[in-house]
Amino acid sequence: MQFSSDVEAADALAAAYKKLKAEISTVVIGQDEVVRQVLTGIFCQGHSLLVGVPGLAKTLLVQTIALALDLEFKRIQFTPDLMPSDIIGAETMDRERNFKFVRGPVFANIVLADEINRTPPKTQAALLESMQEYSVTIAGTRYDLPRPFFVLATQNPIEQEGTYPLPEAQLDRFMFNIKLTYPSFKDEVEVVKATTSDEPKKISKVLSGEEIAYFQHLIRRVPVADNVIEYAVGLANKTRAGVTGGSAIANDYLEWGAGPRASQYLVLGSKCNAILNGKYSPDIEDVRAIAKPVLRHRIVRNFKAEAEGISVDDLIERLMNA
Repeated sequence: MQFSSDVEAADALAAAYKKLKAEISTVVIGQDEVVRQVLTGIFCQGHSLLVGVPGLAKTLLVQTIALALDLEFKRIQFTPDLMPSDIIGAETMDRERNFKFVRGPVFANIVLADEINRTPPKTQAALLESMQEYSVTIAGTRYDLPRPFFVLATQNPIEQEGTYPLPEAQLDRFMFNIKLTYPSFKDEVEVVKATTSDEPKKISKVLSGEEIAYFQHLIRRVPVADNVIEYAVGLANKTRAGVTGGSAIANDYLEWGAGPRASQYLVLGSKCNAILNGKYSPDIEDVRAIAKPVLRHRIVRNFKAEAEGISVDDLIERLMNA
């Protein structure tokens, strides 16, 4: 892609985002904020965890985004008997008795880890290297994954039987924890109309993998004022109980706070949020706009917060307003 300046490229990204939203909305109805957050994660080269009850179109959303982005898409259904080799692949012996590596479904641009909390920690850990290093290692040999590469995982929050909590190390590798809620009455009427008819919906390609890679580098070149970076770092610091610069809210209600990766994602996410809104540099409001999906899976409430019924999102809101 060739642009005369980063400003022109930023305008092109904002225009492409509007086209993406329009294409996705023909299939996925009434999840505008969720779509925005998933696309923000993709343009920031981050992975996303989608949390919602069954039937909210989590899988359909990921499939539709993959089609609109013209990327290779693979879906892995996580089950209790899933093995690491079912994800990353394994070495097999061919007819000439030579070992040959057969690639698993993780070798794709977008990997949907469906119901990721239904598989044991050993299998969940098979995704750790791929999410962080963008590669897998088999029998001492490293294999690079195709780029761009994203893991979009879904999780059901209400069915706890037969589920395994995600390790904190893996949760921290997700840029966003995105909550899907029930659609409004009007949106649900439109969903029922669309899904009970025989009219196929065709998704047009909006961006290629090469264009996505270009825009990912563009996001990192977006300038940020020092006060915005200091606000993001300060917000992450406020979540840490018992540390210098921590807040009374954290001391009262939080067991663990967010690490430095949260500060990085707050700044990266605010850059992308600004560009998608037609601005060329983020302000504090852009940090606040993406604070909840960045922080909600990185802080742990204590018993007092749970006893008083204070949610993680409520605590993040209090920390931003403190």
